[in-house]
Amino acid sequence: MEICQPKLYNKAPLPFVGQKRNFLKAFRTVINNHIQNDGAGWTIIDTFGGSGLLANNAKHFKPAANVIYNDFDGYSERLKHISDTNLLRHSLLDALGDSPRGKKLSKHVKSKVQSVIQDFDGYIDLQSISTWVLFSGKQVSSVDELFKQTMYNTIRCSDYNLADGYLDGIEIVSLSFEKLLPTYQTSPKTLLILDPPYVSTKQGAYSLDNYFGMVQFLTLMKLVRPPYILFSSTRSEVLAYMDYLKDNDVAAWERLGGFDIVSQISRINQLATYEDNMIYKW
Repeated sequence: MEICQPKLYNKAPLPFVGQKRNFLKAFRTVINNHIQNDGAGWTIIDTFGGSGLLANNAKHFKPAANVIYNDFDGYSERLKHISDTNLLRHSLLDALGDSPRGKKLSKHVKSKVQSVIQDFDGYIDLQSISTWVLFSGKQVSSVDELFKQTMYNTIRCSDYNLADGYLDGIEIVSLSFEKLLPTYQTSPKTLLILDPPYVSTKQGAYSLDNYFGMVQFLTLMKLVRPPYILFSSTRSEVLAYMDYLKDNDVAAWERLGGFDIVSQISRINQLATYEDNMIYKW
């Protein structure tokens, strides 16, 4: 059977908040050290798939593995419409005219931007648009919400590439983790990649109204078993939870504990930083 190997990407083709591109070197090292050769016989599940960047890398380096990308945010649909997104970017560039970059838009220019978006006869990629006209990191879930925001000229200066080969050979599903993970609970050659939302935040970047609460977190952790790669940060409480297990739940600690950690400092702005972690156990 012919093995399909996607083109390797070092960042997601379209904007996505929280993509793990800064951990790619460590991620590649871990899977190459622990999954031999081309990954034949293995299943790799990108459980909270986000942009699909980790799934892309896993399938590139382990092309014979069955890589499952759980696209719960509709990212693969966004990829299908990159041509429309590029067309809209050009129209918005014209509307912005000589507006200074990084500065708040005047009421007149904001009105022109709104008209361009309203009149556009194509796919509206809100996440991409948000990076063009909103303050850094700001996300919205509807066009109406977008129009209520203060807008800035932060538009991208070049078109997006068309994401050729990005998800080649990857199985795309859209399931809750509660439905996805139990199917593979007893499979020893299934790697779980886990990048869950922080507790009490929205699950997914824009497509879901549900929140990822403590019950969801505890349910997830009951389904986790090695081998796993789990992403967290000092803005979540995963490591504190692990410490709790070590002192209070021997069985759970034996299943989840004894992990290795790769850490790095990430920056929110010039003054604020936090620690990102990649926790893994084989």
